[in-house]
Amino acid sequence: MKLLTGLVFCSLVLGVHSWFSFIGEAFGGARDMWRAYSDMREANYIGADKYFHARGNYDAAQRGPGGAWAAKVISDAREGIQELFGHGAEDSLADQAANEWGRSGKDPNHFRPDGLPEKY
Repeated sequence: MKLLTGLVFCSLVLGVHSWFSFIGEAFGGARDMWRAYSDMREANYIGADKYFHARGNYDAAQRGPGGAWAAKVISDAREGIQELFGHGAEDSLADQAANEWGRSGKDPNHFRPDGLPEKY
């Protein structure tokens, strides 16, 4: 009986630890997404939006499952809001492709336009 109680207790502790880890990753991923958005606004560089989409998703996903989840939720919400306001469906599909590219761990520099300052 003590062994069973110990196993259940350890499972609960590990489960709680996993949730704390997931939540921390999600908050970090949200910060990564905000940083990419802020950098995009600061750079104000024509043709760089797909790069910043991919970079934000990449950075967030590198944190773990919580970061990848946050990146997907934020990306989907952003594209959904833009769709409501009548932005182009083609651009939204291209943005989502860049989002998925980054979340899957592929190099965001694939979308980097020539001439974008090295700072970004």
